[in-house]
Amino acid sequence: MELKNMVSLVSRTGRHLQRYNFHGHRQVVGCIPYRYKSVNGKSVVDEDAIEVLLISSQRKGKGMLFPKGGWEEDESIKDAALRETVEEAGVLGDVGSELGKWCFQSNNNGNCYEGRMFPLLVKEQLEFWPEKDVRQRIWISVREARKVCHYWWMKEALEKLVSRLTSHGQGVVEAKTESCSREEGSLTHSSKVLKVF
Repeated sequence: MELKNMVSLVSRTGRHLQRYNFHGHRQVVGCIPYRYKSVNGKSVVDEDAIEVLLISSQRKGKGMLFPKGGWEEDESIKDAALRETVEEAGVLGDVGSELGKWCFQSNNNGNCYEGRMFPLLVKEQLEFWPEKDVRQRIWISVREARKVCHYWWMKEALEKLVSRLTSHGQGVVEAKTESCSREEGSLTHSSKVLKVF
């Protein structure tokens, strides 16, 4: 009997294995699950051919977001991103290269976090997953995701994914590096060129 696609129906809990960066900010990772509606034999994909999967927040009124959660010491960054996506959204697939790193401040407690996002090309959608009873999931267009995604940094990650997947990705990608200041409660931005495709 092959067990390679067995999924635990219980989410990890606790913070005893949680990773923190050198500033003491909790490190969180996640994925933007995506699929192609249809490419009709085209070699270049436009954003209308892409759908992304968003999930509801566990907190009422906090809107829609991409799956994300804590990166723990006993797992690689990609394994953590996939685990969080399985737990929260119930999908499996191929995790791509990192879309970026953002520093953001929680509106709930004022804490700063370091977040990293990855693309996940969905290969399987599970009928049962750990947070099925506390979250809704919905496939929507990129255009709609821009409107309903609650977090600015996830919207930036979405733009990087779209750029990577479409003809717009055939040029220079600009990345924003950010730092979070507890004292000021603000974010500072600077831009630099990361790579040319």
